[in-house]
Amino acid sequence: MNITGSVFELMNRLGSEGEPFLFVIDFETNDPIVLSFSEAENQGIYFDCRGKTNIKSIPIQFLQPLIFEKTPIDYPTYLKAFDIVKKGLTFGNSYLLNLTFPTRIIINRSLKEIFHLSQAPYKLLFRDEFTVFSPESFVRINAEGVISSFPMKGTIDASLPDAAKQLLNDPKEMAEHHTIVDLIRNDLSMVAGEVRVKRFRYLEEIKTNQKHLLQASSEIAGKLPEGWRKEIGGILRKLLPAGSISGAPKKKTTEIIRQAEITGRGYYTGVFGLFDGSTLDSGVMIRFIEQKAGKMVFRSGGGITINSQAESEYREMIDKVYVPFV
Repeated sequence: MNITGSVFELMNRLGSEGEPFLFVIDFETNDPIVLSFSEAENQGIYFDCRGKTNIKSIPIQFLQPLIFEKTPIDYPTYLKAFDIVKKGLTFGNSYLLNLTFPTRIIINRSLKEIFHLSQAPYKLLFRDEFTVFSPESFVRINAEGVISSFPMKGTIDASLPDAAKQLLNDPKEMAEHHTIVDLIRNDLSMVAGEVRVKRFRYLEEIKTNQKHLLQASSEIAGKLPEGWRKEIGGILRKLLPAGSISGAPKKKTTEIIRQAEITGRGYYTGVFGLFDGSTLDSGVMIRFIEQKAGKMVFRSGGGITINSQAESEYREMIDKVYVPFV
């Protein structure tokens, strides 16, 4: 059995025994890890999944006013990748693809400080390598075996006139959201029955250090079979990668992603989460800052469809480079 397979088998075993664990799975599923909560803390890995956490309140000392500067890739570089994606869409190899890029940032906060200051439902500090402050759930499973997913697709500056109406009535955003909801509904149907869309395109506000954003989400849910805990690893493996940050159909779309993007994603756009012995909660690793050779890099992107315009997608990618504090 390969290392990846053994990790998912370990999750199955821990689930069947009711043993809590943390999991962190990279986008390519090359380096997934599973740890007990104490092991995570001993390795400098801290998490907060909607209030379930292995951290204690740590006071942040007085900090200088925030400095936050970003240097995105230039537009011609983005356009080259965008054209590769558009070609795949035109040929029908993909209907929706999430195109992402790194942006160099200068910020006078450490990864640890960013982690503790950020306001987000899913937060992770992974040693001195990266931190995540994600607004997006991957899947949740309650004690009764109901599995739910909450894909986020569609973003707009909340300060624009009639921003909510603009977002909800945008044909491109509507098509993109329909595509991802269909994908997630099909994904959940691989592991659950009675899958249905409970809420469609509801809006949430995200506050950042630069502007407020409106984000459109949907809620899809189904019922897992009895004994699902002993199959936790298998369930997650079938659902990966997260559809909202890959695209549809997944296999061909991820092949195009590898052609178009500058580097591999690593843990960016992977998933992390907790099994508490009874229920499971997990987030998609977007809003992601990594530290390499003393430099900070923010990873961001957006969904591309056949009707997408390169200029607006480039701006959206840059708009998503922010920290949720001032």
